[in-house]
Amino acid sequence: MAGKGFTVKKDWDNPSEHEMPEGVRVPAEVCFGPVVVAPATVLAPMAGVTDTVFRRFIRHASLFQGSATPTSNIGSRGTPAGVRDQGSATAVEETLTNQQSGCGLLMTEFTSADGLSRMRETKRKRYLTFYDDEHPIGAQLFGSNPATLAEAARIVEDTGFDTVDLNLGCPAKRVVGCNGGSGLLRDLPRIGEIFKTVRRAVTIPFTVKFRMGWNDTQIVCVELARMAEGEGLNAVALHARTREQGYSGQARWEWIAEVKQAVGIPVIGNGDIRTPEDAAAMVDRTGCDAVMIGRAAAANPWIFRQIAQYTATGSYDKPSFDDRYRMIHAYFQMLLDEAEATKDLPRDARLGETAGKMKQFATWFTHGVPGGSKLRAAIYQARSGQEVLARVNEFFSMDPSLDSPPDSQPESSFPEGALVCD
Repeated sequence: MAGKGFTVKKDWDNPSEHEMPEGVRVPAEVCFGPVVVAPATVLAPMAGVTDTVFRRFIRHASLFQGSATPTSNIGSRGTPAGVRDQGSATAVEETLTNQQSGCGLLMTEFTSADGLSRMRETKRKRYLTFYDDEHPIGAQLFGSNPATLAEAARIVEDTGFDTVDLNLGCPAKRVVGCNGGSGLLRDLPRIGEIFKTVRRAVTIPFTVKFRMGWNDTQIVCVELARMAEGEGLNAVALHARTREQGYSGQARWEWIAEVKQAVGIPVIGNGDIRTPEDAAAMVDRTGCDAVMIGRAAAANPWIFRQIAQYTATGSYDKPSFDDRYRMIHAYFQMLLDEAEATKDLPRDARLGETAGKMKQFATWFTHGVPGGSKLRAAIYQARSGQEVLARVNEFFSMDPSLDSPPDSQPESSFPEGALVCD
């Protein structure tokens, strides 16, 4: 469970409204060593969220093309099946590939290096499962022991991941208490030793995600970025808040700009990107080489596609009532399919019970749906994954001109401990 005040919030504190800057776009690509991330957008690692099902869901929800009645499909285990793209934008390419996806790099949930090095092979597979259509994909690790992190990084490389990332940003007490995540920001010599040891252990690109510092009197992000570059890391990602801030207040993008000025390796900006306008504004104000999106991706799975559409055409589509149904149905069906596909595996390798996961995401996915509170109530009362899906189908089979207005804000909170590290 995350420490009090550090569970990621669904909403933002007085979010700034950005105009689309003239002539500024999210870069078409960025390279982390030999790995090309195209476009330069990254799905942030989020505990309890970015498992293989959600990652594939985001990857395929991001595809778009501009024909009259296009389909960009989401299917189980990399097989397309069932989400419609509005397709009003001009075509970028007729043949879609992951490089034309709106999400350039997927990231796993953050994983304990200590646990990974000690756990059974079957349990490792549960934490490190991914499919061919997820490339390029990075695995994020947390821990404080250089040798243990190096061993975990070797496991990640041997498993076939494209990159390995070090978490120096998680503010949760249970992580910080083990000197992991943002807890290490108070021990730069230890971080330097970790950088050196892990870099020697693997040949795949090695990156790091960190916060500005422990608090406003201990801002270390520029020094940390220079250390990373000096030890041969391939990119740095800055969540522009301190550990003390948690997820409150405004992300201070000016520090992303400071880091960008200080190093020559790619800099990924993270914090308060909710819309394509925000993504373009961050690039404009900071000069960052890529943008990383966390909680907005859970609330608006189309955000990567919207950024790609804007980059290609100067405009982007917003989801319709029908799009929202197809999105919710597709993700929930993917969860059911994955549970069925893994039911005969050892317990540690199974997806497990799906109804809880569906209820967790219902708070996000029904945001903005007319009558969404009624749908959430129906979902929360369901006792199985199949029953949840039936409730969704029943709700959306009604006339979309419901008498309830769109939700301005979901009233139910995300479970404590979910989304602890975006």
